[in-house]
Amino acid sequence: HPAPDDDPQDCNGHGTHVAGIVGAEGEVSGVAPDVVFGAYKVFGCTGSTTSDVMIAAMEQALADDMDVLNMSVGSAHSWPQYPTAVASDRLVDEGMVVVASIGNEGATGLYSAGAPGLGEHVIGVAAYDNTHIRAAAAEVTQSGETVAYMEMDDATPPPTSGETDELVHVGRGCLAAGDELEGDPEGRTALMVRGECTFTEKYDAAVDAGATGVVIYNNLPGMFAGGGIVDRDAFSVGVSDEAGAHLLELLEGGESVTLTWTGEETTIPNPTGGLISSFSSYGLAADLSLKPDIGAPGGLINSTYPMAKGGYATVSGTSMSSPHVAGGVALLLETRPDLDAHDVRDVLQNSADPTAWWGNPDLDALDNVHRQGAGMLDIPGTVLSTTALTPGKLSLGATEGPVTETVTITNDGDAEATYAIEHEPALGTHGDTFAPDFNDAYAEAVFSADEVTVPAGGSVSVDVTVTPPADEFDQMIYGGYVKVSATDGSGDPVSHRVPYAAYNGDYQAIEAMTPITDDAGVTHDLPWLTRITECEAFFGLDCAGNGGSYENRPDGEAYTLGWVDGLPDVPYVIAHFDHHVSKLRMTVVDERTGRPVHPERDIAVSIDHVNRSATPTAFFAYAWDGTVTDTRGRVTDVRDGDYRLEVRALKALGDPDNADHWEEWTSPVITLARG
Repeated sequence: HPAPDDDPQDCNGHGTHVAGIVGAEGEVSGVAPDVVFGAYKVFGCTGSTTSDVMIAAMEQALADDMDVLNMSVGSAHSWPQYPTAVASDRLVDEGMVVVASIGNEGATGLYSAGAPGLGEHVIGVAAYDNTHIRAAAAEVTQSGETVAYMEMDDATPPPTSGETDELVHVGRGCLAAGDELEGDPEGRTALMVRGECTFTEKYDAAVDAGATGVVIYNNLPGMFAGGGIVDRDAFSVGVSDEAGAHLLELLEGGESVTLTWTGEETTIPNPTGGLISSFSSYGLAADLSLKPDIGAPGGLINSTYPMAKGGYATVSGTSMSSPHVAGGVALLLETRPDLDAHDVRDVLQNSADPTAWWGNPDLDALDNVHRQGAGMLDIPGTVLSTTALTPGKLSLGATEGPVTETVTITNDGDAEATYAIEHEPALGTHGDTFAPDFNDAYAEAVFSADEVTVPAGGSVSVDVTVTPPADEFDQMIYGGYVKVSATDGSGDPVSHRVPYAAYNGDYQAIEAMTPITDDAGVTHDLPWLTRITECEAFFGLDCAGNGGSYENRPDGEAYTLGWVDGLPDVPYVIAHFDHHVSKLRMTVVDERTGRPVHPERDIAVSIDHVNRSATPTAFFAYAWDGTVTDTRGRVTDVRDGDYRLEVRALKALGDPDNADHWEEWTSPVITLARG
């Protein structure tokens, strides 16, 4: 339970690391070392937090007259209507600039961005990998090669001297996925490859088999910062794919291989530096607004840490990119204190630098706008700029033909300036939400003028007409940039941009309420009427997402609405959503009459703005407690008897009056027998 006091001590290091990125001044220098901090603790030492706690902290920051609020926290796969996002928008209306991480759910595919970063007026921040990595160093005893490593979360740290036990390669170690350890780690150090399962599963599999330590090498280029491990008195470190390949080569050559701990640190180039981080969440937002807004370094950032945890640490996340932007905002406001909170994001986006596609930088193709927003934060460019483009971004929605928008170019310089206007397309995505494909089926953009001259202190507006790609890819999101560059040497020497993004085609064609296929390839035709067979409930009937197991009852079921054998005996409807849902309604129908139980009071479940499921096999569980409500919130118990639940899901941005925008399912018979 929250216990407000005057000491926001950080238990686990996250807040200290974020604060250091904003304004540390010492061995680590933050973006804006002279800021005045306000620290508001919203996490305990375990678990997560809730919207009401977040909003209380946000209100306190406003009361304390803070100019910039950074929130390195988020609720993934959500809507801009999520409480923290709405509250953030209102803070901006009150004059506070709000910056928030967009989320670390890139592996879960499109529309994975989270609130509060999804807020209409919030600066939602993506993450790029750091160009260099500060890490601890060991030496391969047999070859003398230096190996940079990163400690894995709470596992026992390696010593500062001495050697490891002999290394043995054991493969992936994902036992639940059917793997067997490829070598015997008893009394030795397990060398494992990242991928397929969690770091905890790998660590536990090796330690259970007798390993005295675990070295995990990357299955992608570069280093990584792994988390989630609970210490079992065996060290665990992560190394790069190149280091892993070197160790494997030595082992395959028949050598006995160990690592020698040096107690030293090293700085190494990062092969993925400057590219979007693999964990950084995709947009668009569910309402098709362009998110994220901008990006900043977030992958493998060295910053301050609690003294009890070593004082400094290298950590990854959009939690680390957001404070880079928040610090940048502080510097911007120092030079332009009269800048309105609503205009700060536009200024940042104007000067940002979009980067190449992470999948193959040599293609010279820009990464998805709905992954990087306007691009990499450019603080000097932002502070020194004398050109402004408004709006800062163009959210074109669902397009089925050309769309025209207007961009206004303002010259804040001391002399007349001439600007060239051109189109920079970016890669699009299409196909499966959870594992999208990429394409270069670019849109076309034409302008009412390809060159304009703007007097000092003046503005000129240009119409931008975007024609969607002609290629018919399923569920395609496309985007690009309107690029404005001074041509005569009188304006800014750098280019400025406005990002745009859109969905190509009929947005309501996306099927929302879908079956799921499990890891064994078996398809389950959700929704289901279920009863709980296992439940790790925190309180009451709250089992959904907390370890509940749900058994399908396709032929109907009777429920007492009480407790049986320690489990809640209530009907649950479980459903998987491939895409977000604007409205979810479950109404109660009397089986005897085939009509609703009451002309007005018939609602069992009513939820607006439902998130999409996090993974292809994830589902939501909705309990019915035997009551119904009406639109005014009046609640009534339903008498014992036979009923069905009629489930209706309105597709994202669907028209409630259009029957084609609703998906429907009717449950088997539910017998209420309270006894």
